[in-house]
Amino acid sequence: MSLPVLVVLVVFGIALSVAAVHFTGGTTTATLATANQALARFAEDFPDETPGAVRLTADNHAAFLELGPQRCGIVHSIGDCFLTRIVAPRDVLALTREGNVVSLKLNDFTWKGGRFVFADEAGAVAVAAALQGHDQIREAA
Repeated sequence: MSLPVLVVLVVFGIALSVAAVHFTGGTTTATLATANQALARFAEDFPDETPGAVRLTADNHAAFLELGPQRCGIVHSIGDCFLTRIVAPRDVLALTREGNVVSLKLNDFTWKGGRFVFADEAGAVAVAAALQGHDQIREAA
């Protein structure tokens, strides 16, 4: 088999694989319809925790759950699934808040954090307060 034919077959195979993933829903992003859905998903992984207030992001791709002093539960969409975790100030490498946006960088190799937009500034303030440690939060000017 000649090299050009092999290249064409490989390119076609990759394109076919990408199309199959796309058309079977592999590129969809999960969303949280309600705070109760976030609570139920979090309870699957952390049944012994009793979350308080739930704050959904504006795009419904993440929820932050109060877990007491300086602890926060997170339910975050990764593709068509949800990732859950408990975060404390010691897990936070960087945390900034500007208006209703919180940017979070975590000390975790599986999920580094992200940028979260809330419907209002109060949600962003509450999440930042739950995760703030000494000298870890910087409010953007």
